[in-house]
Amino acid sequence: MGTSDTRGTSGPAGPRERLLEAAQKLTYSHGVNVGVDALLTAASVARRSLYEHFGGKDGLIAEMLRRSTTQDEARYRQVMQAAGDDPRDRLLAIFDDLATVISEPDFRGCRYLAADLALADPGHPAHAVSRQYRVRIEQLLEDEVRKLGHPRPAHAASQLHLLIDGTLAAGATRAETHPAARARELAEHILGTQNAN
Repeated sequence: MGTSDTRGTSGPAGPRERLLEAAQKLTYSHGVNVGVDALLTAASVARRSLYEHFGGKDGLIAEMLRRSTTQDEARYRQVMQAAGDDPRDRLLAIFDDLATVISEPDFRGCRYLAADLALADPGHPAHAVSRQYRVRIEQLLEDEVRKLGHPRPAHAASQLHLLIDGTLAAGATRAETHPAARARELAEHILGTQNAN
């Protein structure tokens, strides 16, 4: 997820936007350790633009991830909204959408997990962005689980989030095993425990 392009059509993008677009595309296809020169070339900007707008590559990576989290969180909400009002249907629709995401030819897995694994410095600003994103997604899941009257909504939301992470990881390495469909079956069991209440 996180490969969508939200640039408007009101005119040509400026250096800041071009840098963000280049970073979003190149770091997803080549990893966050892609070279600065490649980013500058793809964005068609001078090196000074990188420092003026982001203070350097670390700032660009963090801001690019922040932009991606906004897009991805919006996608979760859109998928759930399109599934109707039933919380169970809304949660299971996430796994149906993940099957679509995984089937896309440019799918490379979860950009946030990849960034966290590649950036060895625990103080890198990108880590805070991915942590905050995960908290928001888990809260989104918990809000829906709670509407079901599940006896342990926070626990169930954490389990669903783990299934999402696993689906994205397996989708990048073993897509032929249909991880989204299998994860959906497990999600149905997690959500089914509400009947024990």
